[in-house]
Amino acid sequence: MITINATDLEKSLDYVELADNLAKAFLYPPDQPSRHHHTIHIPDRENGTLLLMPAWRQGKYMGVKIVTIFPSNAFDEPPLPSVVGQYILMDANSGIPLALINGTELTLRRTAATSALAARYFACQNARKLLMVGSGALARHLVRAHLAVRPIESILVWSRNSANASQFVSEILSETGIQVSVTEDLKDACKWAQIISCATLSEDPLVRGRWLNPGTHLDLVGAFKPEMRETDAEAIARSCLYVDTMSGALAEAGDIIQALQTGVISKNNIIGELSEVISGKISGRKNETDITCFKSVGASLEDLAAATLAFKKYT
Repeated sequence: MITINATDLEKSLDYVELADNLAKAFLYPPDQPSRHHHTIHIPDRENGTLLLMPAWRQGKYMGVKIVTIFPSNAFDEPPLPSVVGQYILMDANSGIPLALINGTELTLRRTAATSALAARYFACQNARKLLMVGSGALARHLVRAHLAVRPIESILVWSRNSANASQFVSEILSETGIQVSVTEDLKDACKWAQIISCATLSEDPLVRGRWLNPGTHLDLVGAFKPEMRETDAEAIARSCLYVDTMSGALAEAGDIIQALQTGVISKNNIIGELSEVISGKISGRKNETDITCFKSVGASLEDLAAATLAFKKYT
């Protein structure tokens, strides 16, 4: 069994190539049972979460991702990663382990690439202004992935952690030379943006529906439990709403679940899954004035596709 670390993944998983491979995985999904989702109680700290995400392709590869999500880690001194994971890739014919892969980097890259893939179908073709809500590790990958597939010319970053946001902005500016700055005014930033990508662990709405201009694309990534949300119900109700998987969204996407519970939307408001758009079964963006929203909670097919691609390139 080989070990593929974060540096190896950085070299082998180009965002555009990964997005193309994810499109194929969504079109022809592997077997992927519901993920195991367990709450870990911690004295005097916010609860942690343990996720187990298996998937397999008959006669080819199978794998399982083990992820821990401990939000309070971000406030330790020095800060610890809030999300940590490992992925075990195996031969689906024998069950023999093939690779132990850094699951944190794998998750960050496949999540960002999925958002970039979705933006191909849901963002306006001329969208050039990106607002990133959040400044953690995933936010950095989301910005880079969107830059890889969209003609982004200017970026604003809003975060509750101003020091982290400033560091983030410096990194992106150094890498790209693109106009990028920190904003403290989320309302005005939302009105300015053409793409709004959110990657936080918030349980309170951050983005308000009344702030969204026609043509905006919302990319919601952070909230992965029913009690979490990054937008208010009005933002969801105003949007042409798409999800990565219907089962995942209805079980875990707090933005959608809470809007359903209040009666602001019904299940009929969810136009469909990303796979249906990729296949042409349903349409993505229909005009330049619709507000679109893609809600991603993550799917094990994404992990298997990314792990398989990395393994093939590494070997």
